[in-house]
Amino acid sequence: MHKRILIVEDDADSRSLLVRMIQDFGYDTIEANSGNEAIEKTLSEKPDLIIMDLDLPGMSGLDAARVIKEDPSTAQIPMIAYTAFPPQTCEKEAFSIGMVEYLQKPVSWKLIKITLEKYLAAAVLDSK
Repeated sequence: MHKRILIVEDDADSRSLLVRMIQDFGYDTIEANSGNEAIEKTLSEKPDLIIMDLDLPGMSGLDAARVIKEDPSTAQIPMIAYTAFPPQTCEKEAFSIGMVEYLQKPVSWKLIKITLEKYLAAAVLDSK
C-alpha cells in the first residue's frame, strides 16, 4: 500500500506542482485548499503525512494544525509546515503545535523528498 500525503495549499498552481512532484516520488496524494477542508480530509482519509501551507483562506494552517493535533485519532500524523513566511514569523508556534518540520518556500524537490522519506520511514518503524 502506498503512503498517502495530504497536501494543503490554496494556490492551485503551487498545489498542482507539489502533487505532481510527490506522485513522482511514488506517493499517493490527497488535496485540500483550505484549513477547514484540511481538517475534513484528515478525519475522513487519515493520511500518513500532511504538508500544510500556513497562509490559507478562512482558517489559517496553524489553526487547522492545532485542531488536527488536538484530536487523538489524528494527533500522531506527522505534519510539515510549508510556507512563504520566514521562520522568525511563526516557526516557533508551528513546532509548539506539534509540526515536525518548517519548510520555507521555495523548497527544492530534493529537500521535499528527503523530508518525506524521513517521516514516512519513521512512521513505518513506529507501526512495527
